[in-house]
Amino acid sequence: MYHARIVVTLRKSILDPQGKAVEHGVHSLGFKDVERVRIGKYIELDLRTEDRGEAERSAREICQKLLANPVMEDFTFTLEESKGM
Repeated sequence: MYHARIVVTLRKSILDPQGKAVEHGVHSLGFKDVERVRIGKYIELDLRTEDRGEAERSAREICQKLLANPVMEDFTFTLEESKGM
């Protein structure tokens, strides 16, 4: 079994109004050195397979077909072996 940690973020060319709101908020708290805040999604899931290649293919396909909008978002993921439940 493999455990996937997936991060989906807006592409750099896409305006991020949530990120701007958070950046404004941290500035109002006095953290003036914070810049370029971007908001994304973090997803964890388990893949019930013993084949790392199959786990990578499944994670990539899940991201491409469901979790990330390919027009506006990029994704990265990491896999680690897990014992399962």
